[in-house]
Amino acid sequence: MNIEEFFQLSAGKWFSHRTSQHLAFNQSEHSKSDIIIETLALDHPEAIKLCQKYEINPSYASSATKITWNGTTEKDQVKHSGSTVLVSVPNADNPTQGKLLREIADANKTPVAGRYKIDSDGALILSTEDENISSEERLWFASPNLRMRVNVLKSFGGFSITSFTSEIRMGGFPPAEKASETANSVSS
Repeated sequence: MNIEEFFQLSAGKWFSHRTSQHLAFNQSEHSKSDIIIETLALDHPEAIKLCQKYEINPSYASSATKITWNGTTEKDQVKHSGSTVLVSVPNADNPTQGKLLREIADANKTPVAGRYKIDSDGALILSTEDENISSEERLWFASPNLRMRVNVLKSFGGFSITSFTSEIRMGGFPPAEKASETANSVSS
């Protein structure tokens, strides 16, 4: 699997349930969200604008995705919503690895490209580090309509948060041949 196929398989509407553990405070937090993942054309204005923000030639990009979410945190019923655009830029010598550009809401913050890697089992590993926080996330398909994520977020100030997320597809199924390939790779 490559990054383009991973994002194509991710397209659709998902129900997400996340459990986070704040290690420094020994506290758990649960949240639920509806997530919509859309693939964008590489010439989509948002994809081109993102490449320009990172000073990367848009012709190097291999896929673009828009993610929109709307959910609540169970503990205090805080609503959270938003969207972001992701653009993958594979390494020329190894397309299973590369940069992942992400739209940043804070205009004062310097954009930092994340890194991605597709494991031999088809899992997507995302790593991001800026001046304050490092994050590593692993995403994989347990079946065509069930996606899993684990994440470790570390602050350079000393706190860490781990999370596990399960996502169930609610609509917008991937192309049948891709779903079949994923099901076959998951079962073997």
